Amino acid sequence: MKRKRVAILGSTGSIGTQALDVIARYPDRFDVVALAAGRNLALLAEQVAQFRPAITATADDGAAGLHRVAVESDAQIVLAATDGAVAFDAVFAAVDAGIDIAVANKELVVAAGELLFAHALASGARLLPVDSEHSAIFQCLEGQARERVAGIVLTASGGPFWTRTREEMRDVTVEDALRHPTWNMGVKNTIDSATLMNKGLEVIEASRFFGLPAEMIHVLVHRTSVAHGFAIFTDGNVIGQFAPPDMRLPIGYALAYPDRLPDRREVDALVALGGAADAAATALGFERPDLERFPCLGLAYRALAAGGTQPAALSAANEIAVAAFVDGQIGFTDIAPCIAEALAAVPVAELTLDAVRAADAAARVAARRATAGRSKESALGGSR
Repeated sequence: MKRKRVAILGSTGSIGTQALDVIARYPDRFDVVALAAGRNLALLAEQVAQFRPAITATADDGAAGLHRVAVESDAQIVLAATDGAVAFDAVFAAVDAGIDIAVANKELVVAAGELLFAHALASGARLLPVDSEHSAIFQCLEGQARERVAGIVLTASGGPFWTRTREEMRDVTVEDALRHPTWNMGVKNTIDSATLMNKGLEVIEASRFFGLPAEMIHVLVHRTSVAHGFAIFTDGNVIGQFAPPDMRLPIGYALAYPDRLPDRREVDALVALGGAADAAATALGFERPDLERFPCLGLAYRALAAGGTQPAALSAANEIAVAAFVDGQIGFTDIAPCIAEALAAVPVAELTLDAVRAADAAARVAARRATAGRSKESALGGSR
């Protein structure tokens, strides 16, 4: 078997490092041909020493470096694992060149998913989801007639504040928000999970990946993060995907697709469903999301319904609001109002890549204005 040539955009981030962990276990299946990192040069140097890619790039290399990694490396699959819009052009260029993309960049699909999938359809490139929930739905729908799909369900952990009232969330700290009950993720994604914006962005992603309207995409809170997604069919049958909460599993599935990695020969059935090794039983539980306590999920559904550039504005405004919370400028419960204020200030435009960039920029300006206003209000003793 020839080794699959892999390039990674965002190799020193949470997804990138876990992908390299998967790849290291299968040196006979994967060949790392290119790596792009941000500014963690020490970790990149370690990765280069271990995997010896022909091409590397850092933030100092800018767009040209990302393009070299994605397009000029002769990769068969590119893992898009950067944050924000920094790698949009490189990913679009790779798709236009017919290169498969393992997509772990939420902003890419949320802001420009319709355009990206149109480009992939034209070039023949495959877009493979890396998010555990979208990987689950992808697996559930394999071989199924799409006209027989009645709906899909994305599960949410509920984050660290699921049992708290809105009032109890007002004074939570960044450290509190980073105490995720099940997943090991980066700061931005972990905060998004605490607000449920992570799930809102995934609803928009699911609409793009699977061509479904908002009313066919449902969210249920499932605290143990063992059941990752379900497909509900028109005859009433439901197919679900289960696995322990380990991002290396959907990463490995995307990199190996259409094959599966030969990792397990003997299994403990209960452990495979997320149970502890010494447990005699496990249980599954699901709850409806609470949009009053977690308004970010509702903002995402509204952005999807508005269409055009509104999802791009949502994603950009959320980045700014989360950064302001992490920096101590605003409180946790200020995040959603700041995003809502920014969305109201940015007109919805017809979707083009230039319009996406414009909406992204405008939403960032509006969100900074909103967070500054909240910060000033707090400094003057106002209530949040």
